[in-house]
Amino acid sequence: MASVYGVDIGGTGVKAALVDTKTGALLTERVRVKTPQPATPITIGKVVTELLDEAQWHGKVGIAFPAVISHGVAKSAANIDQAWIGTDVDAVLTSRTGRDITVLNDADAAGIAEVRFGAARNVTGVVLLLTFGTGIGSALFIDGILVPNTELGHLEIDGHDAEEKAAASVREREDMSYKKWAERVSRYLQHVERLFSPELIVLGGGVSKDADKWVPLLTVATEIRPAQLRNSAGIVGAAIAAEERS
Repeated sequence: MASVYGVDIGGTGVKAALVDTKTGALLTERVRVKTPQPATPITIGKVVTELLDEAQWHGKVGIAFPAVISHGVAKSAANIDQAWIGTDVDAVLTSRTGRDITVLNDADAAGIAEVRFGAARNVTGVVLLLTFGTGIGSALFIDGILVPNTELGHLEIDGHDAEEKAAASVREREDMSYKKWAERVSRYLQHVERLFSPELIVLGGGVSKDADKWVPLLTVATEIRPAQLRNSAGIVGAAIAAEERS
């Protein structure tokens, strides 16, 4: 059994657990604490250190992070402090926590988990995971190999960022019915279909727990599957990335 501690940093919450990277199972209860405000390198570093200390964990750590991550450096910052942009997240958190840290984009982490252990397991060809939450995250795979940092939530549709119209947060903010929101999501998915011709689209994010209320309403040609790992996907995927880091 290979154990790695996984951490998923979101705009509102930081979730963490110890993961068996051979099976994707959580070996401890999932812990959740509020994301500090402002979510700066200092405050995030403090929260992650406290989680690891509380777990008494000193081994490898994988962290799913809400940003484009290139060679450990944040190229963007979604729902966290803009001070992260240009920061070597990997180096900063390794230094602050005193642990061996591996950082990757949060949607990419969720996608890795779903491809390895979830809804996209053993699916060949082009697979796309989309997470619907505050924004729309994406993870693109070709025969199980990740194409990192795709950021497909920012595709322009009808003159708008797709996530400005179809994110789960928009449905809540505009008090839309699932039927009305599904029409917007379908419009977005049809655009993605034309661009990538995927074999499978996996739909994740917090709203995936209510998949039966909206996924059947989608009008797309591609096979659609709700994510299976749900709120644990980022944790599990981050742990796998840390375990397999060369």
